[in-house]
Amino acid sequence: MNRKSPKPFLAPDSGVFMSFFFNQKKWKWRAGKFPAIRPNIVLAVLGLAFLVMLYVLVALSPVTSKSRARDIVVAIPQQSTAKQVGALLKNSNLIRSPFVFIIYARWKDLDGRIKAGEYLFNNGFSTPEILRELVDGRLAVETFTVPEGFTIAQVADLLGAKGLVNRDEFLTVAAQEDFTYYFLQERPKGERRLEGYLFPDTYQITRGDTVHLIIDLMLKRFEREMEDLNYPAQAEKIGLTLHEALTIASLVEREARIDAERPLISGVIHNRMDQSMLLQIDATIQYALGTNKPQIYYKDLEIDSPYNTYRNDGLPPGPIAMPGRSSLLAAVDPAETDYLYYVAKSDGSHAFATNFEDHKANKARYQQ
Repeated sequence: MNRKSPKPFLAPDSGVFMSFFFNQKKWKWRAGKFPAIRPNIVLAVLGLAFLVMLYVLVALSPVTSKSRARDIVVAIPQQSTAKQVGALLKNSNLIRSPFVFIIYARWKDLDGRIKAGEYLFNNGFSTPEILRELVDGRLAVETFTVPEGFTIAQVADLLGAKGLVNRDEFLTVAAQEDFTYYFLQERPKGERRLEGYLFPDTYQITRGDTVHLIIDLMLKRFEREMEDLNYPAQAEKIGLTLHEALTIASLVEREARIDAERPLISGVIHNRMDQSMLLQIDATIQYALGTNKPQIYYKDLEIDSPYNTYRNDGLPPGPIAMPGRSSLLAAVDPAETDYLYYVAKSDGSHAFATNFEDHKANKARYQQ
């Protein structure tokens, strides 16, 4: 008689499946017991997994919308742990969850690769975007522009207003710290030592850069300009030192408003020097007064200062501003002219004259 293998059956009182798939003696297989998986447990597990996934996705998302986002600067200290960085970012309102930040960083194996420094973040960034910036070391970069004609005090004011330096510290470093450039070797330390030598240009720096580094960056730019123009040789060719040429360039920079007039104004300065005439340049009075007064009065001309070219012969002791390339070139390549005087017009241009009588007529015409 053929014996059939028993079919699986459900033991009603045990709640388990009892399966005898083969003859136990013949095949030496044992009965298997499998718990019954209740549908409500499966749904509960799936629901919990969905909630966890949803929580993580929300926690990784930006704290605000792009339209309402704002920039935030964060300083990450040296040797900060992912936990410390997460807390810092949370306190700066840049991430939703420090815990999720840590878990995500560890999952991506990035928790030990976060770099210290100052960062410029936006709270419209997601947590993964912020973490990537921290790992790549994309430190906060600031751009600033030093206009032609600025003084060193104005540069300090500019950088101080942008929060990049302490104004007083900037002036102290400029006056006292060592900078090893050939053009500064004979410049005595003091508050006016670097006047004219910080080249006017647009610069990019990293937030947190030291004052010394920022000044050095501007001096390097000046050095490159000197090399590009072969400036010391050009100055020597017309009998000037680099410092004297730079001083004349600064006078041209402060006096001229139109590029085409820079060589003419330089020509007037050279002509007056050749004839041992007082330069009588209003911009030197403004520099001596420490303010750009729109109107110079006769009492201002009496100020006791080596920069007062109404009282002192020759050039002032040094530059009175940061000259740009056009003024630098005009200083060493003045226009060949007989002009000895000029007076400013209302449109920023000048009326030039070869003698004092014509100069007085120009003043009466243009400075009513």
